[in-house]
Amino acid sequence: MAKVALTRILPDAGMALLKEAEAAGEIELDIWPGDLPPDREALVALLHGCDGAIVLVTDPIGAELLDAEPQIRVLSQFAVGYDNIDLTAATARGVAVCNTPGVLTETTADLAWALLMASARRVVEGADYVRAGKWQTWGPTLLMGADVHHATLGIVGFGRIGKEVAKRGRGFDMRILAFDTMPDEQAAADLGIELVDLETLLRESDFVSLHCALTAETRHLIDADALALMKPTAILINAARGPVVDTDALVNALQTGAIAGAGLDVTDPEPIPADHPLVGLQNVVIVPHIASASIATRGKMAEMAAQNLLAVLRGERPAHIVNPEVLS
Repeated sequence: MAKVALTRILPDAGMALLKEAEAAGEIELDIWPGDLPPDREALVALLHGCDGAIVLVTDPIGAELLDAEPQIRVLSQFAVGYDNIDLTAATARGVAVCNTPGVLTETTADLAWALLMASARRVVEGADYVRAGKWQTWGPTLLMGADVHHATLGIVGFGRIGKEVAKRGRGFDMRILAFDTMPDEQAAADLGIELVDLETLLRESDFVSLHCALTAETRHLIDADALALMKPTAILINAARGPVVDTDALVNALQTGAIAGAGLDVTDPEPIPADHPLVGLQNVVIVPHIASASIATRGKMAEMAAQNLLAVLRGERPAHIVNPEVLS
């Protein structure tokens, strides 16, 4: 019987598959019960003796941990991104790393648009204004924001999610620019999108939406120099990973008016403390990494994560594996 760790309780669709496998005697589950992620010591203890685990972006898995638990065969990530896992170390040790791509693409694009609209039209500021009892009358200059229709949208990372964000932009009659190190020219042509270099995108966009993976090359891709290229009226949206943006540089840009605002699903650090300078700025909308948090999507993600894990443990090929070379 394979021992399996879960670093958090999953939505019902995934738990049902795992409980069924446990009832059939295939696996033995060890589930971290807390709402907060296990700390380093607790994570090491949880994974001790395990053949596989379903892990989250909050669970750092490196070479040292994998060397301590050489029996681990599969790490099934409950996310698309897997930057919390040392993929090189896992692959070298024959550990399959799986993820949940595709299923959260449109849901994440929806949330990016929610942040864009909320930031452009100052929705959160407006709601706070009402709650604070400040709404006394209609005024011609009250909470004026930026138009979205016919504006220029720049998409950094023209993958699955970036393409869906672009599709939504077409409905607002936007001019859409995209930057990607491996651009999909056919998709760009089909969607009527201009592929440009990053500098051009930053200079010309009214909204810059980030949808690239976190790598060594994209860490602090949006730094002080990048922010200085943007229009003072521009708004930055980040639904990728927090470290793609240099947080200190972003705070300075927002405080000095180098850019007009930001809408963030992810931050660096994450979670961001309530007393962080970024949180106190009125021209920032921050939500707690909820881009995929629709009921349907999180259920599908849980199901996929469970299916990936069980497939590897059963000696089958999982539907979504990041390093398929380990299967050979």
